[in-house]
Amino acid sequence: MKRKINCERARAFPIGRALAKLGHFPQKTAEKEAWFLSPFRSETQASFKVSKTRNRWYDHGEGSGGNVIDLVCRILKCSVKEALTFLDEDGFCFSFQQPQHLSPNETSLTILKIKRIKHPALIQYLNLRGIPLHVANAYCHEVWYTFKNSKFFAIGLQNNKNGWELRNKIFKNSNSPKTYTHLQRNTKQLIILEGMFDLLSLAVLNAPLIEVSDIMVLNSIAFIENIESHISDYEIVDLYLDNDSAGQKATLYLTKKYSHVNDQSDGYKNHKDLNNFLCHERKS
Repeated sequence: MKRKINCERARAFPIGRALAKLGHFPQKTAEKEAWFLSPFRSETQASFKVSKTRNRWYDHGEGSGGNVIDLVCRILKCSVKEALTFLDEDGFCFSFQQPQHLSPNETSLTILKIKRIKHPALIQYLNLRGIPLHVANAYCHEVWYTFKNSKFFAIGLQNNKNGWELRNKIFKNSNSPKTYTHLQRNTKQLIILEGMFDLLSLAVLNAPLIEVSDIMVLNSIAFIENIESHISDYEIVDLYLDNDSAGQKATLYLTKKYSHVNDQSDGYKNHKDLNNFLCHERKS
């Protein structure tokens, strides 16, 4: 039987791991301490210190500190009981040690549950990328899954074969079958984007355009040829591909082959992609 976590056990839970579960990661680390951007406010210089030896935190920006339970209660605005549940090491964990190179065809990746995005770590990740929660929930889900006997969660976008593109602050991944995502509204205008965050970013930057267009999210530039059969179904096709070598080559290929395909990357020409542009605009 699993032993129920208590305050004494919970206070031994590493603060760095708790912050990771909440979507906060160190700006710099040393043997005995780590420095974070404060989880309590917006800042550009890390003023939030975590002592690894004492397992205590101290926010130099406001002169306050405490233990891991204090920290979780404050960040999540929850009770001590709820904080203890969150810190239970045997529960679901947003682990530091998630696999970094997961195969898209890995059969041991099993979807456990799919729901609306609610987890604080995922919401904070969306905030970091400039995406309001209601926009993300309009197109994506919170997906929990297992991989090699460990449990993880991520923001998920479903593709046309019911596979999932999975993203969180630590990694990006997908399960099989992998293909593009086609959102159809029976319009004569198609928008083609590379990835999940390009879709969410355009939904923030130009919601009216998204609402009157069909959407094609490639989920990989390799699916350009797979979506060509759809291009002739539309009168206007707008491309919002990345400003890298692969994206530019795909854009050149499609605009040369089809007269009704338009390159829209000039709108974010000094940025890698739509999300990079959106984040830059938010800071301006």
